[in-house]
Amino acid sequence: MVATYDDANLVVQLMRWDAESGVDDALAVLFREDFDPVTAAKDDANVRKVLTFGETVGALVRHQVLDANLIGDVYWWEGIWGRVSHHALSAREAAGEPRLYENFEALAKMKFG
Repeated sequence: MVATYDDANLVVQLMRWDAESGVDDALAVLFREDFDPVTAAKDDANVRKVLTFGETVGALVRHQVLDANLIGDVYWWEGIWGRVSHHALSAREAAGEPRLYENFEALAKMKFG
């Protein structure tokens, strides 16, 4: 898939959602030295925001609505997933739902280029 102007428009909309919902601020917290991805509270609002955002973007990529390489140039999905994966996998296990956050996880495992 080659990025189109529609992809670019969607990326701009996602970045607005990111800014308006506080995802950017949440990411800043998640990447601080004192943030521990394993011991952070289960109901941490920053983790929830990032998980929701990543799952949404991952679903758009999975369904080929958004070019993976374009969004991969904008966000470091593998690194972000590393900061929230403990919570995502714990929630998946607790819910007994293997599909929970699967789109975000798949996005994090993609090779961009």
